[in-house]
Amino acid sequence: MSEQLLDTESIEPIEKEPGRFREALHQLKKNKGAIAGLIIIAIFLFIAVFAPVIAPHDPLSQNIELRKSAPFTEGFLLGSDDLGRDLLSRIIYGGRISMIIGVVSVGIALVFGILIGVISGYYGGWLDKIIMRLIDIMLAFPYVLLTIVIVAMLGPSLTNAMIAIGISQIPRYVRMVRASVLAEKEADYVVAERSLGASNFELMFRSILPNCLAPISVQASLGVGEAILSSAALSFLGLGAQPPTPEWGLMIASSREFITSAWWIVTFPGIATLLAVLGFNLFGDGLRDMLDPKLRD
Repeated sequence: MSEQLLDTESIEPIEKEPGRFREALHQLKKNKGAIAGLIIIAIFLFIAVFAPVIAPHDPLSQNIELRKSAPFTEGFLLGSDDLGRDLLSRIIYGGRISMIIGVVSVGIALVFGILIGVISGYYGGWLDKIIMRLIDIMLAFPYVLLTIVIVAMLGPSLTNAMIAIGISQIPRYVRMVRASVLAEKEADYVVAERSLGASNFELMFRSILPNCLAPISVQASLGVGEAILSSAALSFLGLGAQPPTPEWGLMIASSREFITSAWWIVTFPGIATLLAVLGFNLFGDGLRDMLDPKLRD
């Protein structure tokens, strides 16, 4: 009997393969662009959360005697605008507004885009045809033009700008989710769960949807940057935030006439917008490389 017993001491322990989350983190660490984007996003989120503590002055406080003060003068690190307001404080509070716009707009697009896309892809038939024809009509309009039209219908305001940007981004999420659901709904695990009596709701949102989150998360990261840029464009056209709100696009629009006499009033809000959008784009590209096996080293 003793000869038939396995020598447990001679058996080497089996090393477990790294989990999917750990492997994803490893891929993310190797992507310097994604790390740089994540750092930029973290800085802007920190500034947005602690804006009242970080801002040296009240962003709405005016001092006409100190209007258009140059950077590093009169106690203004980045100078003051045409009404004597501290430019750094306005940029900091503008970051809070931009982060809110990006998250809320993408949240609206995600909720409705995922819901419509899952229903369209899962049920198919005449319902899918009707939904996709409506989506095709929305996609026939350029993104910026569609956003402007929606804001013009709702009225110029920051809230309506977020709603318009969110609605304009819905079609891309619908098509993406629908395509993923079509590829997953006939998979073996779905067929097995259906044979065990799982309901359509459970199959759609508990089984299929989690396997479609990779491309959605990449698009959402890129969509936040695009939403920030779109909001700045709407405010520049007078359709977004209204004075005296410290919003980057509005700050650029209201000070473009001083571009030669007081360059800092236009330049610094533009740089803030550039960095915020760049951060989300870098992170989105890195997230795509991390989640797509074809793009891994």
